[in-house]
Amino acid sequence: MKTIIKDVSILSQNHNKDFIEKGYIVIENQNIIKVGDLKDFTEENFTDESIEIINGKSNYLVVPGFINAHTHIAMTLFRGYADDLPFWTWLTKKIWPQEEKLNGEDAYWGTLLGIIEMIKTGTTTFNDMYMFMDYTAKAVEESGIRGYLSRGLQGTNEISSIGLKENIELFKNWHNKADGRIKVMAGPHAIYTCDPSFWQEVIALVEETGMLIHTHLSESREEVNNSIAQYGKTPVQHLEKLGVFNYPIVAAHGVYLSKEDMDILSKYDISIVHNPVSNLKLGNGFAPISSLLNKGINVALGTDGASSNNNLDLLEEMGYAALIHKGFLEDSTAVSASKTFDMATIYGAKALKWEGIGRIEKGMKADLLMINIDDASFYPRYNLLSNLIYSSNSSRIENVMVNGAWVMKNKELLTIDEEKVFYQVERIKRKFI
Repeated sequence: MKTIIKDVSILSQNHNKDFIEKGYIVIENQNIIKVGDLKDFTEENFTDESIEIINGKSNYLVVPGFINAHTHIAMTLFRGYADDLPFWTWLTKKIWPQEEKLNGEDAYWGTLLGIIEMIKTGTTTFNDMYMFMDYTAKAVEESGIRGYLSRGLQGTNEISSIGLKENIELFKNWHNKADGRIKVMAGPHAIYTCDPSFWQEVIALVEETGMLIHTHLSESREEVNNSIAQYGKTPVQHLEKLGVFNYPIVAAHGVYLSKEDMDILSKYDISIVHNPVSNLKLGNGFAPISSLLNKGINVALGTDGASSNNNLDLLEEMGYAALIHKGFLEDSTAVSASKTFDMATIYGAKALKWEGIGRIEKGMKADLLMINIDDASFYPRYNLLSNLIYSSNSSRIENVMVNGAWVMKNKELLTIDEEKVFYQVERIKRKFI
């Protein structure tokens, strides 16, 4: 199958960060095989009737699909539940007790609800940690999206070994499946839910399988204070002592980091995932993103779960990331729009060590968005990237392609029955009220 998208503007995110004002893209099967300037396009080379040709008529911006590097997708089931509470009350008194009522089927429908929202808002790859991950994998396979999945692990009680076994089975059953769209990580939740001996079990698992690690790190002030009281070290220093940073790790949040912490993260080339809206909503402060970036630390972007955000709109997340640090630091040059776009694309791919995504260039996977820019928010057109981050929103996204296949076209989802998902989610909600 071959698709040609022509007469569109392209934010390529290639190594030169090329912007093509009027360009074209040729896609064959799963891959991009050509990207160029429209003046070099000759239609007589593409006369086969089986070729799909889409003419953007200068009214579309094509960008790489967004990479949501930290979320708990089935927690869409708790969107709007237990809002406006202190972080630890929200987590331990509200969310954890209700999660005990969930089963695999619930997670399946909650995952599909999240995937609906992510596709509509431009996410083509997400990095998830939760329970019942076989059901999440099934939803990913059916929907056509790309997902990195980890079984959330808590290593402080007798059921911790069950989670480890489930993570191993998830890896055996799903890693590199669904035409390579599904990958699997190890998912130790955090230092406050995984004791030192359990971290050693996680390390053994990673050494055996080669999996990456997905965890939460220094998300709240209380987490850091408790770590210092219990271990005499910050969470970053504690994990370094345990040897965790000798392995590839994706660390969500990184809000409370000392200079020594940041030096350690830089030393081990650890990627931090910034979740600005969740941090704001839960009152967890402002991550030192400018300092991290200035140290050369890779920073990706995530939404966290919909129970603490409350949406999965990564374009909105870019807008917040580009604004809040300017105000907090009183520096209008802090965290530019282009930097947040990097965080949602190429830096996300780097964090997940996922080759072939995050860019529009020859040889890359065809994960891309077509954004209708024939809208007031894109005029005047001095800088389309600036317009995208600061003045427009995800409602302008019309077409979404993952792995060379359309999953949304003309704003219509092609792989998911939305009404069926909405019905099932409302049915599940009755458990919690």
